[in-house]
Amino acid sequence: MEETRGDRARQALAQARPAMPLLAVALVLLAAWMAWSGWQQLQDGSRRSALEQARDGAVQGTARSVSSELERLSERLASAQVRSALAEGDLESASAALAAEWPNLEEVAVYGASLESVYAGLGESGYGRAAVLEASMVEDAPVAWVIREGDGPRLALAAPARADGVLVGAAFVRLPISRATMATEQAPIDPSAMYLALRQGGVTLLERGNTEYVEAAERMSARVPGTGLRVVAAMPTAPVAPFGLRGFAPFVAALVLLFVAWLCWRVLPKFMQMENPVVDESPTLSQALEAEPESKADAPAPAVAAPKAPAVKIDPGIFRAYDIRGIVGQTLDAGVAELIGQAIGSLMREQDLADIVIGRDGRLSGPDMVAGLTAGLRKAGRNVIDIGMVPTPVVYFGAFHLRTGCCVSVTGSHNPPDYNGFKIVVGGETLSGDAITDLHARIAEGRLHAADAPGGHSERDISDEYVERIASDVQTERPLKVVVDAGNGVAGEIGPRVLEAIGAEVVPLYCEIDGEFPNHHPDPSEPENLEDLINMVQRLDADLGLAFDGDGDRLGVVTRDGENIFPDRLLMLFAADVLERNPGAVIVYDVKCTGRLPGHILRHGGSPLMWKTGHSLIKAKMREVEAELAGEMSGHFFFAERWYGFDDGIYSAARLLEILAARDEAPSEILSALPTGVATPEIKVPAPGGDPHAFIERFQAAAQLDGARLSTIDGVRADWNDGWGLVRASNTTPVLVLRFDADDQAALERIQGVFREQIHAIEPELELPF
Repeated sequence: MEETRGDRARQALAQARPAMPLLAVALVLLAAWMAWSGWQQLQDGSRRSALEQARDGAVQGTARSVSSELERLSERLASAQVRSALAEGDLESASAALAAEWPNLEEVAVYGASLESVYAGLGESGYGRAAVLEASMVEDAPVAWVIREGDGPRLALAAPARADGVLVGAAFVRLPISRATMATEQAPIDPSAMYLALRQGGVTLLERGNTEYVEAAERMSARVPGTGLRVVAAMPTAPVAPFGLRGFAPFVAALVLLFVAWLCWRVLPKFMQMENPVVDESPTLSQALEAEPESKADAPAPAVAAPKAPAVKIDPGIFRAYDIRGIVGQTLDAGVAELIGQAIGSLMREQDLADIVIGRDGRLSGPDMVAGLTAGLRKAGRNVIDIGMVPTPVVYFGAFHLRTGCCVSVTGSHNPPDYNGFKIVVGGETLSGDAITDLHARIAEGRLHAADAPGGHSERDISDEYVERIASDVQTERPLKVVVDAGNGVAGEIGPRVLEAIGAEVVPLYCEIDGEFPNHHPDPSEPENLEDLINMVQRLDADLGLAFDGDGDRLGVVTRDGENIFPDRLLMLFAADVLERNPGAVIVYDVKCTGRLPGHILRHGGSPLMWKTGHSLIKAKMREVEAELAGEMSGHFFFAERWYGFDDGIYSAARLLEILAARDEAPSEILSALPTGVATPEIKVPAPGGDPHAFIERFQAAAQLDGARLSTIDGVRADWNDGWGLVRASNTTPVLVLRFDADDQAALERIQGVFREQIHAIEPELELPF
């Protein structure tokens, strides 16, 4: 007789009864896990509270220690003996009176208000002493910083020194670093499960405990009042809350689970012995599955096409100082791009890196270059994430946001439309110098890895994430009306979006992406490329004009009055803002920046450092010295504070609007008030024989620049008391780059005349526009 559905159901229930005890055991185990998780959360809360108490105790102890020293300095400066010595101009006697019976004192000195002797000894003492003295006079109050002198960090105090209400100088006191670190060193922590450190800016002065947690320490930071110091703390990540249950909820859930387990053990088996159970007449799961058609297998990843031989010979000249750049059809094509991609992929394989982000600018050759690059990377077994047509900073952002640590921006930057190239990051390092030339060597020597199977390929749009990341941190206090000129470059779409998201009213100009650049060349460092922007700002009575270069990593600024604010002056504004939150921070600038910049940085409490021109070279130097900010005369700005440290013209524009909107004055007034003199823009002259580096070598050997302080880290820069001049080799085009800056027109013309004479002594036929 055919078996009925009811019979089958009764059989199923009979078979299920033995499983009830097993289910009960599983529920008991789940309840135990819930209870254990609740206990772990309670323990974590207790440890976190203890760590917060230790951090706050360190903050209070450090504040007391530093403030007591500052009070001692103020009291002694107000003493009759010190004031008498200051009134007589006897700075040595004033210093001796200050030093008398000061515990643990290392050095004390009173300097004249000009600080001439301090600046004369910068090579010996570094910038720290000058910076803290300048800060005390700018703030007109005693200040305390940690500076690096001698064999390590020291606590430095400085205060204005007055006699009868007249500023006659500044007092400097140096104490052991222990006066600042003692409270942190004595704070009670569990060294195996906690981390505690004292920091100033990006420098760690003292750290204790388990350094595995150092990356998360800023999340529990607390500032030391009245100083630029902060105490940071970290501990293991909080245990995962099961199903989001926190506090006592896991314990309640555990009790519920135990009750259900008891039901499964004692009650349900008896209930399941009932006869004639209600039977569900719907198809069983197995019947439903049998009725389903077979699912289709996932489509395999597209195969990598056979390698395409380059139609042009690989020219070692396209492998530049800080990127790869060539002329499409002459030194660059899809085949060359594929070999470059395979070389990059081979380097990634050696560093055990699997994924890489790529993006491109709006040039017409971009799709072919991306196709070749992708084929080469996949041939080396790397997984390519293509984020499409985006500015170079968005590509850099992608390497952080998507956690690849590697990216390539396919861009010709500010070069003419027939150029293209590659800006490369591998393992978080922007390739430059030998690392770039090594890619050519790999290709020339055949040291290219070919994987057994091609790497993956996917497409991703991260534009919204980029906009949201900036807008979540930067907002303007009042709306500013700005005209944005993208020069038909790739920043034309996302640049205005970012500025609107932070609260600006944006008027777009030449923001339609067009790889032929029909209106003007997308290079804001050339004044003629800003003429239309200036006219539009004035016609619309806008607050400001902003210009981006072809791939969006550089920024140009013009005011309502038609003034072109050179990037080195913008860096002054950015530096003052960053130093308010990070006193003593290192600010890096390139050799083309004004001689007024280092003094401005010092007066705002920073440490200026001049370095070679080049985005990858600047980024490498920033990492080396842990700088918070850097900038180049070309318009590259690099923010490590609140951002990722790469050059980003769009983010820099957002930070600029944030600063300007926070002040009551009009943006033109703020920008025009920045220190200035008489300066030229970058002057570009075709190099003799097309080889600028060879000319610079000859100039360094033969030039006679009497009375000047020379720097040869990048070309030849000569600084006089009233101005300076520079000649260097461009690393992107075969030209010499010159710039001059002076206190007045007469000094500028004199310095230009000296350089003209020395250049013509080497190349008499070279035409100079000055």
